[in-house]
Amino acid sequence: MPCSETFNRFLARQPILTRSRQFFAYEILSRYGPENYCRPTERSAVSVNAMDELFLMGVRTMTEGLPAFMNCTREFLLNDYLTLMPRELVVGEILETVEPDNEVLSACRRMKAQGYRLALDDYCDLPQTQAFLDIADFVKIDVLLTSFAEQRRVVEACHQRGLPVVAEKVETDEQFRLCSDIGYDYFQGYFLFRPQIVERRSVPANKSVYLQLLAAANEPLFDIQRISQLFRQDVSLSYRLLRYLNSPIFGFQAEIRSIPHALTLLGEHPLRKWISLVSVAALGDEVADGLLRLPLLRARFCELIGAKIGMHRETNELFLLGLLSVMDALLNMRMSDVLAEIPVNNEIRRGLLGQASRYRPIFEVVLDYESGTWEQLAHSAGVVGLHEQFLPDLYLRSVRWVTEVLADAPVPV
Repeated sequence: MPCSETFNRFLARQPILTRSRQFFAYEILSRYGPENYCRPTERSAVSVNAMDELFLMGVRTMTEGLPAFMNCTREFLLNDYLTLMPRELVVGEILETVEPDNEVLSACRRMKAQGYRLALDDYCDLPQTQAFLDIADFVKIDVLLTSFAEQRRVVEACHQRGLPVVAEKVETDEQFRLCSDIGYDYFQGYFLFRPQIVERRSVPANKSVYLQLLAAANEPLFDIQRISQLFRQDVSLSYRLLRYLNSPIFGFQAEIRSIPHALTLLGEHPLRKWISLVSVAALGDEVADGLLRLPLLRARFCELIGAKIGMHRETNELFLLGLLSVMDALLNMRMSDVLAEIPVNNEIRRGLLGQASRYRPIFEVVLDYESGTWEQLAHSAGVVGLHEQFLPDLYLRSVRWVTEVLADAPVPV
């Protein structure tokens, strides 16, 4: 394959959580890792170090300081590529296709001697794979492909060695509880972002105010009087909003003294967006921080994609679609029941319910990128008329934006 001086690095992330559902690390999902890069020649202006520097910058941004689990092929291990990154930042994840021959084990021991950590991906406890246990710091088990009896046996055997075990592909709350009972230390999958199915129920009173505010902020006719009435229904609401507006991220020279004062400084479009963001943040004040980051990330990503493909007049709607996309998990309700509480327009409603709409194709791009389903991404990006080479930059910009928002404007509890 000919060498090129331009490299498209597609990076997505999937969280790894503790038993208490706190964020421990991210697995970095990448389409082009260092093992896929062309090798530099005397005529090439591209070096492994330069490519790795770019990759490292992306990883630092993606993990927000948490460890990054990164897939390692045989070539990756033999060339010591993991050592190009700070040992405290990465965990090398040895793919299940790598055999523990002498060359591979020697490479792993070299990295271990330098303080690097290694994980075994999709581990199966077979005679030919047990040699890896001597150099592993984490063991990951695919819970969908391994029987519960075998999972219990392997988890117990790993614990006897002092090895923490990660349950992979935990997709439901029930699976999370079963894996917790088995004794897993960490959990990876989208179970946190999917609500447990419950009977139809009312939204708690305090959260109902925020839902109504979210709805009012996204009505076709922006009714300031209606929004002011909602402020009076919750004492903490004005405090939350004013704390956000006083944040350096908004860049106001004067301190915000009141809601009417704020309305004189913000135009209708940014005000709609601001209220939507704060309402979702308030609705998520009892959930893990990472779950709050996801709707903000999706909102910004949808918005940037929309702007990139020329939908400048609909970026507010796309931002709202992203914000609402995890509302079922935030409130532990079906999405259809959530939407019954919020009179969003039909294009957003259909998009969130998986039905045909103007916005659904953009949301499909977001979902494909987020899950690292790169073949599907090529198709979904084509559907919206966006060359996929632009997506890594838009995604990283979204991650940076979320970090800035939550750092500069923390949600009071």
